[in-house]
Amino acid sequence: MLISIVIPCYNEQEVIQEAHSRLVAVLNNLNLEFELVYVDDGSQDRTVEILREIQYDNERVKVIFLSRNFGHQMAVTAGLDHTSGDAVVLIDADLQDPPEIIKDMIFQWFQGYDVVYGVRTDRQGETAFKLWSAKAFYRVMNYMSDVTIPIDTGDFRLIDRRVVEALKMMPERDRFLRGMVSWVGFHQIAIPYQRSPRLAGVSKYPLFKMIRFAADGILSFSLVPLRLATWAGLSTVTLSVIGIFYALFVRLFTLSWVPGWTLSFIAILFVGGTQLVFLGVIGEYIGRIYREDKHRPLYLVREKLGFLQK
Repeated sequence: MLISIVIPCYNEQEVIQEAHSRLVAVLNNLNLEFELVYVDDGSQDRTVEILREIQYDNERVKVIFLSRNFGHQMAVTAGLDHTSGDAVVLIDADLQDPPEIIKDMIFQWFQGYDVVYGVRTDRQGETAFKLWSAKAFYRVMNYMSDVTIPIDTGDFRLIDRRVVEALKMMPERDRFLRGMVSWVGFHQIAIPYQRSPRLAGVSKYPLFKMIRFAADGILSFSLVPLRLATWAGLSTVTLSVIGIFYALFVRLFTLSWVPGWTLSFIAILFVGGTQLVFLGVIGEYIGRIYREDKHRPLYLVREKLGFLQK
């Protein structure tokens, strides 16, 4: 049995050595063969140097250096593509997800589960806004999507080789891996755990990236925004018809007729604003079609260490 651990890294010089030490300590106690696959996502600090040092001292470590920063989901994808284990564990280098949980995940895998995902019962060190927005996102996502994504989960999970191969057949660019893992199905089970604050460094998901990531999740697994455009259009038409009948009634059956610019002004703003909003929604879907149609690679590898040369 070979267990592969995929660790995406981006500017993690403060924590990468400690993360490696804790991972090795946990894995050495499992009596299983393992490999550590670090993916450097275009780091601009000393992460690259530290990863070279780590790999030089340990033949079970493999390192993939991407040609630039492609983003967390692409880095994880690159790691999955370069693993050879019977099961693969995805974990970030910031130590917010405790490596000690990997032992419990492997136990559940031995019980026959294909996906073992972590559920955060407590998220220390995070702001009230981030906690509230995360809960709201998962509930909105599950309401709008045909795929049910477990609430309060991240990418910290163990996935069986069969699931890895299924994910490799899904080459979409706007990747939302936790949604993709839910979509493929198989036998899945949750493991609750307490999430720790970052050991050091800063979050790689500021507000703008969080919003973009949420949009990727919703637009990749739901047509509801497009259907909302249809319903909004029907509602606008209904209100317009009512307005027309009201105007005709006033014009034909009242003695005084005062043309009102206020109602016209409000109607123009309402209809125009609705159109612009949903043109933007449609544009998002068209933009995604455009990116997919170019068939560019999901990522580019600059260098690899620890892999057998072919």
